[in-house]
Amino acid sequence: MKVVLLPGDGIGKEISKSVKRVSEALKCDIDFMEYEAGADYYEKSGKLMEEGLLEKVEECGLLLKGPTATPVGTGFRSINVQLRQHFKTYANVRPIVSLEGVASRYENVDLIVIRENSEDLYTGEEYMKDENTAIALKTITAQASERIIRFAFEYALKNKRHKVTCVHKANIMKLTDGMFLKIFKNISEEYKQIESDSVIIDALCMKLVTAPEDFDVLVAPNLYGDIISDLCAGLIGGLGFAPSVNVGDQVRIYEAVHGSAPDIAGKNIANPSALLMAFEMLLRDSGYEEKADLLDRSLKELIKEGK
Repeated sequence: MKVVLLPGDGIGKEISKSVKRVSEALKCDIDFMEYEAGADYYEKSGKLMEEGLLEKVEECGLLLKGPTATPVGTGFRSINVQLRQHFKTYANVRPIVSLEGVASRYENVDLIVIRENSEDLYTGEEYMKDENTAIALKTITAQASERIIRFAFEYALKNKRHKVTCVHKANIMKLTDGMFLKIFKNISEEYKQIESDSVIIDALCMKLVTAPEDFDVLVAPNLYGDIISDLCAGLIGGLGFAPSVNVGDQVRIYEAVHGSAPDIAGKNIANPSALLMAFEMLLRDSGYEEKADLLDRSLKELIKEGK
């Protein structure tokens, strides 16, 4: 099996080496094709990504990526957003599971965040109305909403989950979020075997930090999904244990969702768990169930030991 590997910036290069070592130990027979992209590559080449990266990902359909840095307020747009938009990976799936051995205020958290990936405020449609007024356009379409909501229910069916919750702000955003919620209610009628409900985004944030065990699968528009993904990661000890996959019709992008941590880069102290968990998701989705199970058990045993 061929997989494009994008180490990214900062600690990405170190944790990517960990994945290759683990893959060899598992005897996965994976051909990792390594490319560069991100802030480090931009600094030395003046380009955002290495030539041939997009074509190679399109060819094999699988990309495993480490963290890439993005300038704040100025400079180039996020590599993550560009890759998702280019390959039309419309669904972002983030499992959030408590791990024994990780210090956390919560136990028995087991939920899935499914985030719409293609539109909302992340289209980057902004303009200056005048020198003192910046406006960003929030785009929600029926097509993208139906696609992600149906994906969430199908995911719940396939993975034996019991409830899907719609995240929205339809009390204020009556047209955009209102449409998302209406489509959710319509589609939920087709999946009577799965419980469904809806929660306003601000109320959800409060409920997640008081009773996260009440939730199973959360489906949300892009911005809300981004925010609650990180919030939920905090419930289980941080982004160091938060893997992710971006799913499209032709391409799947697996990644660690934490940052590039330039302050500890090169010190060989970065925790590779999140990227290894993303690699486990890649193995499982590609039919390598036994190897994925072995990796999962091994990680949990080491984490339980406090290593």
